[in-house]
Amino acid sequence: MECTIKWMDGMSFVAETGSGHLIAMDGAPDAGGRNLAPRPMEMMLAGAGGCTAFDVVLILKRSRQDVRDCSVRLTAERAETEPKVFTRIRFHYTVTGKGLKPESVERAIHLSAEKYCSASIMLAKTAEITHDWEIVEAE
Repeated sequence: MECTIKWMDGMSFVAETGSGHLIAMDGAPDAGGRNLAPRPMEMMLAGAGGCTAFDVVLILKRSRQDVRDCSVRLTAERAETEPKVFTRIRFHYTVTGKGLKPESVERAIHLSAEKYCSASIMLAKTAEITHDWEIVEAE
């Protein structure tokens, strides 16, 4: 896996991933950025959310659950001093489907957190991570 980051101007950067996709990043105005794109640390948080959402949907589908939607809201706290690593991250899952079994949803989240989601497992080296979830019955 590889990624190349190119400085554009001000504090704007574009990442080109090994799969050929482009991602813009920018800094806050007080750091010389123009607030045109996510901050790099927001990208890390989004990556962890995408990683676990992917896992949860895949695990639920493989266990023949009728999953229709999945969203994960992450809220994080960072250290006050440099390096300002994440110190706490809460993952809140909202999983929508028809007749979803709570134990299947809980199992999928647990497997993602403990075995499959490399991003959140790496972040857990510095952050206290918690998971909670809710099920919404699809119409």
